[in-house]
Amino acid sequence: MTAPVPNTVAWFQIGSDQPEQVKTFYNGLFGWSFLSDPNFNGNYDLVTYPGNPVPQGGVARMHDSEANHAIFYVLVTDVAATVATAETLGAKIQVPVTTTPNGLIFAELRDTSGNHFGVFTPATS
Repeated sequence: MTAPVPNTVAWFQIGSDQPEQVKTFYNGLFGWSFLSDPNFNGNYDLVTYPGNPVPQGGVARMHDSEANHAIFYVLVTDVAATVATAETLGAKIQVPVTTTPNGLIFAELRDTSGNHFGVFTPATS
């Protein structure tokens, strides 16, 4: 597998208040597999595709159906700089620049049409 290059969609997330049901759906439809992410205390499952053992997405557990969502994330080299540029182009910040305990840096935005998307820089090994 080739590593994703900057400025490409490299991750997705599905948020569901019924995560087991949505995992069963995507497993049956596409053959996706799921593994609990140890960094999120059982609240996030990593998604892998048949033939590709590297996670490419996740399923987040939501508290109610109002929070259900599907979102894509673009790999960038500098999350803060990308967010700043996006704001000058008219984007609205949905989730500010955040660093997780394992070093992943991400932010979520709304584009000029109101579409929700994210940007991220992976944790360094």
